[in-house]
Amino acid sequence: MEILSFEETKKILKKYKIPFCRTEIFNSQEKALAFAEKIKFPVVLKIHSRTIFHKSDIGGVKIGIQNSEEFNQAWKEISTNSQLKNIEGILVQEMVKGNELVLGMKRDNQFGPIVMFGLGGIFIEILKDVSFRIAPIDKKQAIEMVKEIKGYRLLEGYRGKKGIDIKKLTDLLIKISNLAIKEKNILSLDFNPIMANDKEVLVADFRLII
Repeated sequence: MEILSFEETKKILKKYKIPFCRTEIFNSQEKALAFAEKIKFPVVLKIHSRTIFHKSDIGGVKIGIQNSEEFNQAWKEISTNSQLKNIEGILVQEMVKGNELVLGMKRDNQFGPIVMFGLGGIFIEILKDVSFRIAPIDKKQAIEMVKEIKGYRLLEGYRGKKGIDIKKLTDLLIKISNLAIKEKNILSLDFNPIMANDKEVLVADFRLII
């Protein structure tokens, strides 16, 4: 098993109209900084590799980079941490605020592709507040998946905080289901986190395994 390359991943995301944070891959620090300045700070830096499944564990992720000085320092640290590792490059990505969600898919020998949804970030590790369906799923099943999790009230909005765009979220679930059905070479996928707010639902971190 290996992780799909960034360019191949990007093609799949665009093919199924899956919205994701503005992201590009670089091996040139100068070009990477120019892109960061183009999309505006703050940005995120992270390695992309076909063989490293947990990039945070090797110091391959830096978030909340506010300016060019912080960018250059973060680039240096990531480059040092990933020396002797087989990396494809370093991703530069815009930072988007919102609720962190997770969406995944795995192929089961008996049932085929199974889609998973839940609260993302550290919540998936601690609370394991998730729901599952066998693909393909329709709009009704996508809504059920979202409403099933215990954290659904967080997504509706509370104490004056706006909720997320539930329609865009359920649309994303259906798109992932379609991808799972049609792209049989993809054994599993992990989108964690997905950043969701009242205006957009964007995949921030993506891992497709073949």
